[in-house]
Amino acid sequence: MYFERLARSLPELRQEIAGACARAGRADADDIVIVAVAKGHPVEAILAAHAHGLRIIGESRVAEGEEKRRALEHFPLQWHLVGHLQRNKVRRALAAFHLLQSVDSVRLAKEIEKEAAKIGRRVDVLAEVNASGEATKFGIPPEDGLRVVSEIARRDALRVLGVMAMAPLTRDERVLRSVFRKARECFERCRDGVPAFEARHLSMGMTNDYTIAVEEGATMVRLGTALFGERGERGERGEHDD
Repeated sequence: MYFERLARSLPELRQEIAGACARAGRADADDIVIVAVAKGHPVEAILAAHAHGLRIIGESRVAEGEEKRRALEHFPLQWHLVGHLQRNKVRRALAAFHLLQSVDSVRLAKEIEKEAAKIGRRVDVLAEVNASGEATKFGIPPEDGLRVVSEIARRDALRVLGVMAMAPLTRDERVLRSVFRKARECFERCRDGVPAFEARHLSMGMTNDYTIAVEEGATMVRLGTALFGERGERGERGEHDD
């Protein structure tokens, strides 16, 4: 089921991404990174993604990521945590994920630094920005982005590779573009003003809004439903879902 669905959906998604790049005058469509968000889908979905050349898997919950990574430990996959990370789960997250996309505070960064020191690891992260300003969302306010990201990036155990953001669940294109532009502007300020900020990834855009995100500068999109279809019971929608 998943293999056949991806055979249909992935070429269409790549074509949509290429079209978005063309509309924005971007020549880097082949460089847009797709994170296959497998939350709520079984291991078979990830195996199908791997068979179709997708190597980056996103999970929103630490426990689900741990379970699936153990089941697929012999496959060359990169695991990204795209959901909110609680400080009491940092140790487990470091063991399960290659990149943490949702570092949303200096306090969390300090906890990651403490746990990373214990295992002698430098941790790749993205700084999560709350570009929509919604009280229900996690993230750094864009106006504080330069200061907070600078504080996170100065920690030797963390390597800040970019910024992550998510838009409200809306079909209002003006709202979506405004949110994505704020995230991009924050990314650019950090790129220009934080020496340790590596500026590799601007992760924004999910199933409902990824083409607009690409038009506004995203280099990485997080897609689940668009790739795999609707989730089962274990995948109830929550923060950072696609």
